[in-house]
Amino acid sequence: MLSFDEDIVQEAATPNLTVVERKPAPPAPSLAANQPAFTGRVNANDKRMINGQTDVNQLVPFKYHWAWDKYLAGCANHWMPQEVSMSRDIAQWKDSTALTEDERLIVKRNLGFFTTADSLAANNIVLGTYRHITAPECRQYLLRQGFEEAIHTHAYQYIVESLGLDESEVFNAYQEVASIKAKDDFLIPFINTLTDPAFKTGTPEADQQLLRSLIVFACIMEGLFFYVGFVQILALGRQNKMQGAAEQYQYILRDESMHCNFGIDVINTIKLENPHLWTAEFRDEIRSLIQHGVELEYQYAEATMPRGVLGLNATMFKEYLRFIANRRCQQIGLDALYPGATNPFPWMSEMMDLKKEKNFFETRVTEYQTGGALSWD
Repeated sequence: MLSFDEDIVQEAATPNLTVVERKPAPPAPSLAANQPAFTGRVNANDKRMINGQTDVNQLVPFKYHWAWDKYLAGCANHWMPQEVSMSRDIAQWKDSTALTEDERLIVKRNLGFFTTADSLAANNIVLGTYRHITAPECRQYLLRQGFEEAIHTHAYQYIVESLGLDESEVFNAYQEVASIKAKDDFLIPFINTLTDPAFKTGTPEADQQLLRSLIVFACIMEGLFFYVGFVQILALGRQNKMQGAAEQYQYILRDESMHCNFGIDVINTIKLENPHLWTAEFRDEIRSLIQHGVELEYQYAEATMPRGVLGLNATMFKEYLRFIANRRCQQIGLDALYPGATNPFPWMSEMMDLKKEKNFFETRVTEYQTGGALSWD
């Protein structure tokens, strides 16, 4: 069973990666449909994360065992939104005294960002990343990840519908709320790079474009932009408010933690197999992108929390985001951007350690993780 007993997310599997060094293979088209026909059996040592010459349809023998392990863990952690009761949340939302206006703003802004963010993530995986990764076991995990992004979007829609919110307002927030739009505007060019049908890897320039987009996606989007929202909604749950929504966010946080870790392992494997891509200039560019991401997420924190609420304030999030950014840098082999930054929310590690036997808020037994589909007839 996975454990998430750390301050940010479960440690990436990178330290245990086994990558067999070999003479770089000549570039190959990144689309499986354009790859040559294969007549021989695949040797695991010949597999490559990108620009692989082996058959992308032959799953085994494994080279990247960590990717298969994450796929199995994702399947074991399966859940569906409608398994979580929203009855108490609905009652609190209708009760004008149960939540303050600042708390209601947090809920609506969170939903406004996440409803679009996970759709962008799914597009990035299905239409982009999947095409360019040539390791079959990693593709297998990406298929699972894409499905999980769909579940997350389903969860936000389920919360919106349950609370009777203005669906048009929530789902258009990424165009109408400045702090949300700024984050999406930052992400979309990197997603467009991978989803462009004309984009192919195989040259140092193109491979750096891919690596850059993967870092933005894993370390900034999933590894940074989601964390203000996670803290806010889980803080509500800790105070016995919006517990159904908080329970779903806790499941989502568990999923996104693994997504982030998987992405970091992919990034580090590409670096190991293609060291010529990891230039000093490229590293400086990545540092600047992460710093920009911290600024954008802090602006979002200020916009969603104009005043202190839930024992939180925007200044605390500045420290938290710097702490997370340091971890992301270190996970991909960069020096910390903000030396000395600390975690003002140590309780988040407890939230991430989601037990199988029952969820954190003890609202339902989850011994069977797909219990909503069981029949007792």
